[in-house]
Amino acid sequence: MVTYSWYITRQIAGLRQLQSGLLDRNRKDSLQLLRIQNDLNSLGLSMRDMLDEGQPYPLTAWSAQFQRLRADLDDGLQREQQVAPVTRAADQQQYLANSFAQFWTAADQMLALANQGKDSEARDQIRVTLQPRQAALGTAVARLLVENNETEEQTAQQVATIYARVQRNVYWFLSATLVAIVLTSAYLIRANRRLFAELASLSEQRHDLAQKLIATREATLRHIARELHDEFGQVLTAMGSMLERARKHAPDGSPLKTDLREIAEVAQKMLTQVRSLSQTLHPSILEQAGLEGTIDWYLSTVERQTGLRVVYERDGAGISTDGTTAIHVYRVMQEALNNVARHSGTREARVRLWAKDDMIELDVEDHGTGTEVGAARRGLGIIGMRERAEMLGGTLEFLRPAEGGTLVRLRVPVHTRDDHAE
Repeated sequence: MVTYSWYITRQIAGLRQLQSGLLDRNRKDSLQLLRIQNDLNSLGLSMRDMLDEGQPYPLTAWSAQFQRLRADLDDGLQREQQVAPVTRAADQQQYLANSFAQFWTAADQMLALANQGKDSEARDQIRVTLQPRQAALGTAVARLLVENNETEEQTAQQVATIYARVQRNVYWFLSATLVAIVLTSAYLIRANRRLFAELASLSEQRHDLAQKLIATREATLRHIARELHDEFGQVLTAMGSMLERARKHAPDGSPLKTDLREIAEVAQKMLTQVRSLSQTLHPSILEQAGLEGTIDWYLSTVERQTGLRVVYERDGAGISTDGTTAIHVYRVMQEALNNVARHSGTREARVRLWAKDDMIELDVEDHGTGTEVGAARRGLGIIGMRERAEMLGGTLEFLRPAEGGTLVRLRVPVHTRDDHAE
């Protein structure tokens, strides 16, 4: 019995080491690699825009964006090195660091040429050096992600092998004596039940925590938006009024009058920005115009800011729902359109809002590259969309239209304010 207990303890310790020491570390590394890959994609888009000679901005205008992405990439690379799997070869890590150093050296040379007014040579530097290096870096990061996935699969196979070995030895041990069979079986059943109960409890806690985080995030954004709109907006409005009064009292032709007008214009511009930021954090228009009016407002904003053409279809009677349902439906639509703008490769999307059979159905469809099933399960934004659908007692589906692309379909029951009051 002591020997068998020692064996089981050793196997469990091995499982714990595999799961916590390798799998967790591997997943953290994958998150950092995804962060690096996203920044590389942003660099690729920036360089593509820089090569577009029809852009109204000089090449030096991209210097700030390059600096921001460089800082984020350096931070991501440092964090990735800290959590890199122990099985990864040191030369792979060194190659990645050297490749980034070479890329930034070439980027500095390109920006130096742009600052000297040599735009043609700077663009040649982008085509000949920067874009190939960015593509090579993207390939290297993708290769590391693939290796991480393969490592996870191998680890899962090792875990399965250990479980199989333990099970086989359990049968052998139980066959040795009837008493040992009874006692050991009872112990294993109890331990397994406790383990599965803990797993179920952890899964439920994770689900509850995700929903609480979403609710807390919305409450925080709502509070910040109101503070910006009410406090800062009122202060800026008061400043504008005071400056206008002061300008009227200033003598005509006085430089002070011109300065006061310029300061008032700056205050008005800041007021517009504060109100725009407030609407971005939490659209107060939801309380005023409802879900349908907010969707109309947001779609026009999306078209203006991203250049994405959105065809909006509305069917059914007018929708009257509570603020909680409205904000979650709005956030799902917002995330879906963001995915279309960033990843679909198309410049047109279709939004349909239906109200029928006490249900709200929202479709966001594009005919771009489409969303892989695995990505639809693992993406953080998509996980948030699923949690919001579950919070409302609805469903979220990712479908592929006949024309290709992705169709995001949200179906939730209609909740009125009276429903939540009860």
